[in-house]
Amino acid sequence: MKFACVFPGQGSQSIGMMAELAEVYPVVDELFSKASKVLKYDLWELIQEGEAEELNKTEVTQPAMLVAGVAVYEILKSKLEKEPEIMAGHSLGEYTALVCAGALDFEVAVKLVAKRGKLMQAAVPDGVGAMAAILGLDDDVVKEICDMCSDDNFACQAVNFNSPGQIVIAGNIQAVETAMAIAKDKGAKRALKLPVSVPSHSRLMEGAAKKLNTYLKDIKIKKASTIPVIQNVAAKNYTKPADVKKNLVKQLHNPVLWVDSINNIIAVGIDTIVECGPGKVLMGLNKRINKEVAHFTINDVETLDKTLEEITSK
Repeated sequence: MKFACVFPGQGSQSIGMMAELAEVYPVVDELFSKASKVLKYDLWELIQEGEAEELNKTEVTQPAMLVAGVAVYEILKSKLEKEPEIMAGHSLGEYTALVCAGALDFEVAVKLVAKRGKLMQAAVPDGVGAMAAILGLDDDVVKEICDMCSDDNFACQAVNFNSPGQIVIAGNIQAVETAMAIAKDKGAKRALKLPVSVPSHSRLMEGAAKKLNTYLKDIKIKKASTIPVIQNVAAKNYTKPADVKKNLVKQLHNPVLWVDSINNIIAVGIDTIVECGPGKVLMGLNKRINKEVAHFTINDVETLDKTLEEITSK
């Protein structure tokens, strides 16, 4: 068996996540305690007893999802005798993958993604940006629609190529809403606005990307470990720390090539893909990309046990 681990990004968070795993595995509490010291607030208390509105703030969601993903991976690693052949993460999840692969220190990453979240939130005022999922249209059709709705003043771009027939667009709210209407006219099964105000991976994030680039100059990224990490912007693995940093900056204002990333993972002989972290968004996307390999998600004790049973029997 050759398996890969993938890590979710924003949108999979929920109040109460990781509670069941924390009761059984002390590493969950250990990692959230470390993160809370870095952040200077109680991250665990927030995700267990706080308000969803607070958790959904980008600067909070990002460290919360990173810590959760690392915790799940550490639990999985403690149960297996072998490591994954390769890793990837969707958007924010790429940082989680870099931590789990040994390229980025945990505490450094927690502070880094919190900063990333603040920069993204500050880049576009509330009510200016939007994101929407377009279902049932080919990639080229969605790109064409976005081009029709974009000019020097208003941005609209295809930013997440999540699975065949599912593309997320982002940009100025007026342009995104116009694109949604055109998409429906062209036969889209659905055009659904997402409950976010930050137009991630669009050109509206260029200012945030420049600031992130400056911040990353003081961040140490180690030469890649034995586990390759597929980066979103090119759907490829990069080994030089300078290249990894460049791609993290590019990722902020360029599309997430998730379909290509999963296809490239499978192309190296992977037969099992395990999603590590809250929710099961990536497992759903991955199944639509390729039904021939086995797909699992780990977000609680039951899914952990099921995944272990299946992959250790191969």
